[in-house]
Amino acid sequence: MTVSSWNDLRTQAQASGARTILVNGMLSGSGTIEVTANKTIRGVGASSGVSGTTLNIEDMQPANVIIQNLNIRGVPGGDAIQIENATHIWIDHNTMSSTIEDDVDFYDGMIDITHAGDYITVSWNIVRDHWKTSLVGHSDGNAGEDEGHLRITYHHNWFDRTFERSPRVRFGETVHVFNNYYTNVNNNSASYAIASTMDAGVLVEGNVFENVQQACWSASGYADSDPGRLVARNNSLTNSGPCEVNGTVAAVPYGYTAENVNTVKASVTSSAGAGRI
Repeated sequence: MTVSSWNDLRTQAQASGARTILVNGMLSGSGTIEVTANKTIRGVGASSGVSGTTLNIEDMQPANVIIQNLNIRGVPGGDAIQIENATHIWIDHNTMSSTIEDDVDFYDGMIDITHAGDYITVSWNIVRDHWKTSLVGHSDGNAGEDEGHLRITYHHNWFDRTFERSPRVRFGETVHVFNNYYTNVNNNSASYAIASTMDAGVLVEGNVFENVQQACWSASGYADSDPGRLVARNNSLTNSGPCEVNGTVAAVPYGYTAENVNTVKASVTSSAGAGRI
């Protein structure tokens, strides 16, 4: 089913039942689109997408939702993709961007995953020109709901000029961050790529960091959050601050083969983002 207006996208995304929704063109609208279970929302070509809209995926186990091949713009005062208490979601091959404003809170998150979201993969996306990229776990006081959940994988994404939260994790284990490319995360002395806090367990593997103020926080905590655990292996850092490690992390619950870090930059820059599936 192809949609070419924001209202039609909202109607189809919120309808019951399984369907694939093909987005044709850039669709602009304000407010929230509630994406219901068993939906694939996929852009047509390289230049289709949504602007001014929060795609909300909430209270579904499993959700079985795919968001793919879209150009997604930041939402002033809100999240572009908001996942709460939902499982089995794939965010893939999107190009996501906003603008760097003086007010870090002008936009909220690009992909925020909270309230025990689980079994989520964020892959082959470009996220560019954004302050607060991807929050995992919304507050330090939510351990009761979040512990044992927030199992999330980030791989082969390009984070460029994303000045924090790529991702910032509370409680989740294991959050697997591998074969991503980080560039120009250096707006100021507080800029960083990855943070593990509140006893989260994060595996950071085979990533490339170039011009990143601080690759990872863990043992130091971050802001007012307590330390998390973080294991780092086979990463490449150029003109970048260290990836702080702390403790051990549980094994990921799947088989995989990480790409050699020496080829990650070429793979990600040639294949990530909308129009490349």
